[in-house]
Amino acid sequence: MISKKILIIDDDAAMRRAMLVTMVKVGYDARAAQTAREAFDILTQWQPALILLDIGLPDMDGYEVFQQLRKTTSAAIIFVTSRRRELDEIIGLELGADDYVSKPFNMDVLLSRVKTALRHAHEPHPDASQEAVIVGDITLEPRKFHATLKGQPLDMAPREFDLLLYLANHVNEVLSVEDILMGVWGEEWIGETQTVYVHMRGLRKKIESDPANPHRLLTIRGVGYKFVESES
Repeated sequence: MISKKILIIDDDAAMRRAMLVTMVKVGYDARAAQTAREAFDILTQWQPALILLDIGLPDMDGYEVFQQLRKTTSAAIIFVTSRRRELDEIIGLELGADDYVSKPFNMDVLLSRVKTALRHAHEPHPDASQEAVIVGDITLEPRKFHATLKGQPLDMAPREFDLLLYLANHVNEVLSVEDILMGVWGEEWIGETQTVYVHMRGLRKKIESDPANPHRLLTIRGVGYKFVESES
């Protein structure tokens, strides 16, 4: 059974209350904190399945809070923020956040993202029974959720691993952004093309010797992407 415990961390009183009321109304067991310190106090006695984390907290930067949370909880984490700069989204996703939602947003959209994140966090990995996949000097082991490049471990967030595995299972095929969204994120994400672009940039930083001039993960203009066997 999927846990319905949700912790909201946001210093905006009106937004915090709106999210809390919405989550409770649809059946979630939700609690809220105004500061990072208050949130960590809650976590000493109550473990949520998902955390909605504002980046602009008064006592600690949200990214720092995220890194501390990753040491103490396995909960899914969604960044909720009014910061709209692309850099913030890239940083948030590269840290390993499950999602990123910009204010203002429709509560139905947030609920959909919460539902998806909770399901993804609790479902067995879709390729957990798959044998190791080798593409050139990259090896992926779904059973261990482990990836290496030239024998060296790749530090990857869950979505990055899922994305790389999907690409590896379709090596040398040209894939549209919509194909990738459906294959990695699911139908709820159709239309969220920026998510693919951000993850592709992050993935290139980890598997390309020169991310600005990729030779493994190619952009096919007007179509999508193609993952090839090895660098030329």
